Amino acid sequence: MADPVLLAIDERGVATITLNRPERLNAINMAMRDLLWEYLQACRDHPDVRAICFRGEGRAFSAGADISEFGTAPSLWESRRARHQRDLWGLMLSLPVPLVARMHGFCFGAGLELPLCCDVRVAAEDTRFALPEVTLGYIPSAGGTQTLPRTIPPGAAADLILTGEPVGAEEALRWGLVDLAVPAERLDEAVEAAVEEVLAGPFAPGRPRL
Repeated sequence: MADPVLLAIDERGVATITLNRPERLNAINMAMRDLLWEYLQACRDHPDVRAICFRGEGRAFSAGADISEFGTAPSLWESRRARHQRDLWGLMLSLPVPLVARMHGFCFGAGLELPLCCDVRVAAEDTRFALPEVTLGYIPSAGGTQTLPRTIPPGAAADLILTGEPVGAEEALRWGLVDLAVPAERLDEAVEAAVEEVLAGPFAPGRPRL
């Protein structure tokens, strides 16, 4: 069975991190969190990594957290401690290299919160975006209540967080949730152009992060 997250680093120093559970729409489980933590630390410590690009295999970037694991931790306190000790989202925000998200299909829950920790977000025009946690009786738990209103107008952020309703790429682009929306067949080309731009431009490694 393939690893649920893949890492590749090319000759330019661009690390590509791929969410690789396409049969589950890349729903993020604990095994994926552990690998993301491991790979992001490796990218942070690798002297040649100059940018990181996140993508999802299959029909979606990510449908969010894997709810089938909810409530399965043997200890609530141990689970909380592990999340604090391995703060994946804080690690992303602290990385000294630019982060690019290639977004398509569904970007729900953690599948939207992860790109919100990135510097550049490029989406296919048929992408759907949502924070549906309220419909399940809880709140966005990967930083979305903070990162979303820092990224888009507060009223739009409140609507997404409080209703859980999805929006399309046209609204996402208008709000500034994504930086570029292109036809699906041009997505790879647009992401590659964005990566080249951050490698050459003001996002050069060493700039201050949030």
